[in-house]
Amino acid sequence: MAGNPNGNLFPSSSSTAHLVVFLIALTIITPITISNPNPSNPAAVKTSAYELLQSYNFPAGLLPKGVIGYDLDESTGKFAAYMKGTCGFSLEGSYQLEYKSTIRGYISNGKLSSLEGVQVKIFLFWVGIVEVSRNPDSLEFSVGIASAGFPIDNFYESPQCGCGLDCNDVAGIEGKNPSSESY
Repeated sequence: MAGNPNGNLFPSSSSTAHLVVFLIALTIITPITISNPNPSNPAAVKTSAYELLQSYNFPAGLLPKGVIGYDLDESTGKFAAYMKGTCGFSLEGSYQLEYKSTIRGYISNGKLSSLEGVQVKIFLFWVGIVEVSRNPDSLEFSVGIASAGFPIDNFYESPQCGCGLDCNDVAGIEGKNPSSESY
C-alpha cells in the first residue's frame, strides 16, 4: 500500500502543515519571479517601449501613444511592440500612417530593420515601411524601392491615434460646452 512510512494513506498532520507552508510560500514568491524581466537583477524594472527606442538612439515619437507592451530578444535585436488595435493618423496633412496592433522587426543602435506592421500611404497605395535609419540630425525611412529623410526634431513627440500631432483642434471642438457660449 502506498502512503507514508507509517502505512497510512494520508500524510500526518505535521506533513500537511509543512505542505501548506510550502504552498503559501510558493504562491507568494512565484508572481515576483515570473513578473521580473531580468532575473539576474531583482531590482530591474522593464522600461517602456518609448524608453527602449531612446536607448537605441531613436526618438520616442517613432511610436504613437498607446503602446501597451513589447518583447525584445537582446541577443538578436528581434522585437515586437503591441497596441490595443490598429492606429492611423495623418502627419503634416500629407502623410497618412497606419500602425497595426503588432509591430515587429529588428533593432540595433540607430537602425530598425525588417519592419512589419507600419504603413504609409503614397498616392493611392499603402506600402510598408521596412527600415528606419538614424543619421545625426535626421531619420531615413525606407519602403524598399524608395526612401525619404526627415528632421529628427519631427519625432520628439509621439503622435496620437486618430489625430497625429494636431490634436488641439479635435480636443477644442469636442471639449466645448455649448451652454457656456455667449449668443
